[in-house]
Amino acid sequence: MNRDNATTIFDSLSSAVRLDAWRLLVKAGHEGKVAGEMAKEMGVAPNSLSFHLKAMLHAGLVSVEQQGRYQRYRANIPVMMDLIAYMTEECCNGDETADCHPNNLSKVCKPSESE
Repeated sequence: MNRDNATTIFDSLSSAVRLDAWRLLVKAGHEGKVAGEMAKEMGVAPNSLSFHLKAMLHAGLVSVEQQGRYQRYRANIPVMMDLIAYMTEECCNGDETADCHPNNLSKVCKPSESE
């Protein structure tokens, strides 16, 4: 990941519709969602959603598979993970033992047993 790629991804997510579409696709997992289903669930016009999905596809945030006359979209989770790694690579001044370092966040952010 580099700054230009990160900027493209952030530009792609700078719309409420695109952010909602991303979250819907993440929730759908590997199965993904057909564009028409997404539009209906999100309450947006199909042609409007197509415009937004095209921008997300260009940024690499989603993949699309033609299934007959439908297009099935899936979230590209590895790209988002690369973005997170890029954004946090200098975290804690490179001290990988620090609690705030991304390698340790699962330990720090884990809910306590009493929750």
